[in-house]
Amino acid sequence: MAVSFRFEVHTPYRLFYSGQVEAIVLTLVDGEFAIYANHAHITAPVVPCLLRIKDEKGNWKIAFTTEGILEVTSHKTILISDAAEWPEEIDYDRAKKAKEEAEKTLTDGMLKFEMETAASSLKRAVMRIKVKEEGIRKNEE
Repeated sequence: MAVSFRFEVHTPYRLFYSGQVEAIVLTLVDGEFAIYANHAHITAPVVPCLLRIKDEKGNWKIAFTTEGILEVTSHKTILISDAAEWPEEIDYDRAKKAKEEAEKTLTDGMLKFEMETAASSLKRAVMRIKVKEEGIRKNEE
């Protein structure tokens, strides 16, 4: 059995996840990043991404997470995020509409603030869609 570590995901609204895990994979500003037991201590910003969690039984779970901060210490790893959602919690139609609206704003927008907000919205919508579609594929298997 692989070595596990404590992992928690906190949002302003709830404790999204808490448990022993073998690994997590998520995206930092520099790219995709994997954490395993006994990882060096770090604190790093997280971008909207597909969060993969490998539980103690070796099963992979996926979720969507927005911007946040990841902290790895010797006793646990914590992700503090603005929001986190399991695939079944994602409103697929709403995510597709948000993506379309963000793309339209990026095409038509003129103010820097509008463009930055639309770019951020687009990233979140795209990741929500990806997580939802992976969740659907996983349930069909």
